[in-house]
Amino acid sequence: MLSLYLQKIYGLDALTAGIIMIVQTLLMAALSPVTGKLSDRFEPRILASAGMATCAIGLVLFAMISPGTPLWLVVAGLMFLGVGVALFVSPNTNAIMSSVEKRDYAVASSMVSTMRMIGGILGLGITNLIFTYFMGHTEIPATGPYDLLMKSIQVAFAVMAVLCIIGLGLSLARGNLRKDTAKPIVHAIKKP
Repeated sequence: MLSLYLQKIYGLDALTAGIIMIVQTLLMAALSPVTGKLSDRFEPRILASAGMATCAIGLVLFAMISPGTPLWLVVAGLMFLGVGVALFVSPNTNAIMSSVEKRDYAVASSMVSTMRMIGGILGLGITNLIFTYFMGHTEIPATGPYDLLMKSIQVAFAVMAVLCIIGLGLSLARGNLRKDTAKPIVHAIKKP
């Protein structure tokens, strides 16, 4: 969605839009090892929840973008998302893996990967549903107006922000790893 915004609204070529969008990925790559180490020292639930809150801020920024939004604000939104994902993923994985016995690591790890993939698929599906609802069979015009495209982008990011805030609530509601002796979650899966 954001690449369409940068190319159609800002008139950037695909390469320049991609270079701008890589800010998020670079922050994720740089900060994930740091947040992983931090989650060994601090409660992973707090770090992961801070990540969800940071992502929500970025998504809310994107839900409010318009054709007049300055480029620095778009980059700021990408930075919030990059920091938020880095704060969430490593501590969340640490919390999950710390709550299972060593013999169940493979099952827990595969469940984490599966859930991550399902989340990505659902996010993409919801985004496509929103785009289809607003855009229908309308092609994105070469030179504008981009009213339907902007509405699609704004609503999609607003929906993702709401889902992120729900995820924040769920993240805060889980048990405290440092206090509780968490029972392994994969014992419900019986081995044949």
